[in-house]
Amino acid sequence: MNLSSFRLIAAPHTPMHDDGSLHGSIVKHQARHLIASGVGGAFIAGTTGEGQSLTVAERQLLTELWVNVEGRSKLEIFVHVGHNCQRDACHLAAHAVSVGADAIAMHAPSCFKPQSVEDLVDFCVPIAAAAPKAPFYLYDIPSMTGVALPTSQFLAKGRGRIPNLAGVKYSRLDIIELQECIQFADGFYDILWGCDEALLAGIALGTRGAVGSTYNFAAPLYLRIIEAVEADDWGTARSLQALSVQMVRFMQRYCAPAAIKSVMKMIGIDCGPVRPPLKELTNAQKVELQSDLTRIGFFKHIEIADDKVA
Repeated sequence: MNLSSFRLIAAPHTPMHDDGSLHGSIVKHQARHLIASGVGGAFIAGTTGEGQSLTVAERQLLTELWVNVEGRSKLEIFVHVGHNCQRDACHLAAHAVSVGADAIAMHAPSCFKPQSVEDLVDFCVPIAAAAPKAPFYLYDIPSMTGVALPTSQFLAKGRGRIPNLAGVKYSRLDIIELQECIQFADGFYDILWGCDEALLAGIALGTRGAVGSTYNFAAPLYLRIIEAVEADDWGTARSLQALSVQMVRFMQRYCAPAAIKSVMKMIGIDCGPVRPPLKELTNAQKVELQSDLTRIGFFKHIEIADDKVA
């Protein structure tokens, strides 16, 4: 299987000071690490990035920091502009593209929810139009928004009304619907898989890339999965994917965003605390998590060669 064009895209954390304010100087370290580990893109201000816990001004600043990092040409920058306020989402979309983002994405509003696919398309139309030359992606994540409308129908109904509709960041576990999205319009749309611990499934079904939180620190592990598939070594690929499942299960015992930030600190990039209502891990929980990850050999699987970091 030829996966030379398959993209691994991290969903970076938003770095915070201990007081919860934005710690922008950390972004350059995050970007440098992603590039060194082989990641090809960053999806900022999404769920992992606590985008809905940031002010509009903070989201704009975060975008500006990412589009200006050293080595920018090596990272495809997706900016999540979703907001319960349509006007704020339009503002964020226009700003993201004006400062140099490669693409924009948005998830459905999660307070007053669209009741039909048509409602969701109606909500998206002016937001996409605020950045008409930028690829526009639906960020489909029902677990967070509570909106579980048929994604393939969104592509069908949005096709004629959203000229810059480029694809979907598909973060739901309905793989039947996933296949319908991949096959829609003879595979015209860019479907990005949003389930790290089932990367193999997304590859096998034909997604063009993957966006995930654990790619921030475990990209070498996932790149080895991709290499194993290219070599037709499915046994190795499955074994490495199983390790990914173990890793994610350990983090899911706690507040997952806080656990993932804790792992970032373990590898040397301190992204600070999470914002309320999310809860930090206790010191005992952090020790337990690190011990569990060490026990399964996790840190050996994510080592980056010195020549890539230099």
